[in-house]
Amino acid sequence: MTTKSLLLPILLLSLIFFQVSTGSFGVSRMGRAGGWTPIKDIKDPEVQDIGKFAVTEHNKEKQTELRFVQVVRGESQVVAGFNYRLLLAALDGSVTNNYQAVVWVKGWLNFKNLTSFEQV
Repeated sequence: MTTKSLLLPILLLSLIFFQVSTGSFGVSRMGRAGGWTPIKDIKDPEVQDIGKFAVTEHNKEKQTELRFVQVVRGESQVVAGFNYRLLLAALDGSVTNNYQAVVWVKGWLNFKNLTSFEQV
């Protein structure tokens, strides 16, 4: 076989491999790189811990005394680690309010950073 006759089958196999490995049309099974993906199990202890972390960090930064209640819903985003955009409930005195928090997590470094926190 000549090099030209091998080129087409190699090209086709490469294309098939790419489609299989990335999912259909270049979208991975975990969601589009950089896009937000809904968190399916909001009651997961790790997700709830990230919500608690967000409230604790906000309290430190703004000298408030919010008390974490629960994560209501959330999304994650693949970055250098993960961003978690969470809608959470927290008590402000005797009133429960909803807040949106974004937390950047690099689990392999035991790193968490609150990047935003606002009442919604």
